[in-house]
Amino acid sequence: MHLTPFKLERYFARHEFTAKYLLCSSDPEAMSIDDLLAYEPDAKEGFGRTWLGYTEYPGAPALREALAAQLYTATGAAQIIVHTGAQEAIYSFMNTMFKAGDHLIVHMPGYQSHYSVASALGISVTPWMAREEQQWSLDIDELDTLVRPETRGLVICFPHNPTGYLPTRAQFDAIVAFARRHDLLLFSDEVYRGLELDPRDRLPAACDVYDRAVSLGALAKSHGLAGLRIGWVATRERTVLERMSTFKDFLTISNSAPSEYLATIAVRHTDALTRRATDITRANLDLLDAFFARHDDGFEWRRPLAGTIAFPRLKALAAYDFCERLLERTGILLLPSTLLDYGNRNFRIGFGRKNLPQILPILDDYLATLRAAA
Repeated sequence: MHLTPFKLERYFARHEFTAKYLLCSSDPEAMSIDDLLAYEPDAKEGFGRTWLGYTEYPGAPALREALAAQLYTATGAAQIIVHTGAQEAIYSFMNTMFKAGDHLIVHMPGYQSHYSVASALGISVTPWMAREEQQWSLDIDELDTLVRPETRGLVICFPHNPTGYLPTRAQFDAIVAFARRHDLLLFSDEVYRGLELDPRDRLPAACDVYDRAVSLGALAKSHGLAGLRIGWVATRERTVLERMSTFKDFLTISNSAPSEYLATIAVRHTDALTRRATDITRANLDLLDAFFARHDDGFEWRRPLAGTIAFPRLKALAAYDFCERLLERTGILLLPSTLLDYGNRNFRIGFGRKNLPQILPILDDYLATLRAAA
């Protein structure tokens, strides 16, 4: 198996911890261990008593029970496998549920793991491309033109990375109906679920409405706790649970006991943590609306409906060069669309961090120098 280098992560490896300002982060504002422990009165003492032995391979029972109770309606604790981050779960799913010669339909642009792991395994991948000119929406009818006799799965991401797109409930139901009609595994990346700007737009977990769906979750995005490295899959498909459990024996086997303890507290306080994140994103999006209105000669701005990232378009400049020069001259890091296999005109901007109001004036000044030099 020869994996294509993960372009986004290689770029982050070069710049994430040296750039002065991160304006492309996909995770919202984090917190300290003390801040998290403060959500429960006896949590600090419990953390100190956490036993540093091996944990149960599918995840601590208390964590899985909390996940089932807080996030799902028809999927129980026994139908959840906790992983070391979402990345491990994606890798495991692709390796266990498909084989060379199979075919996947994948929502794009998107997270590279959604398609690169499959391609490296000899699985054919067809993009289901979001339509930028229509607010990053998807053409549901197009699915019928993409399916083949050898199609085994459909990969979706709602709320969408990197655009913040969210379909209506009727559109989501039509996607599920398509997967059911063709007996496809539906892999639903839901790591931003809970960060909808309007909670009424929240979609159900795919695993709760379709018995062959696999819902992917992680604390990095929805809860702002990337450092815990906790992700999971939830599914009622027995074969997925069996194969992914067996495959995990060759990966991390079990997870970090301190991380699982802290994750359990976080999941029990899901509403508070997601509200904390969306309070920041709502305020920051108002600032971004004003920023892009001031600079509408240079950018196309499509306001996201959920999540912590958006994908604006440059009207005249190449994204990679723009981002490189911006970093060099201001210390501001943005992610060019070349890293997401989507041309060279867009860039990923993050709006989940508290320091965005301090960064935008620096970007304003830089754009003013570009105008003056033109």
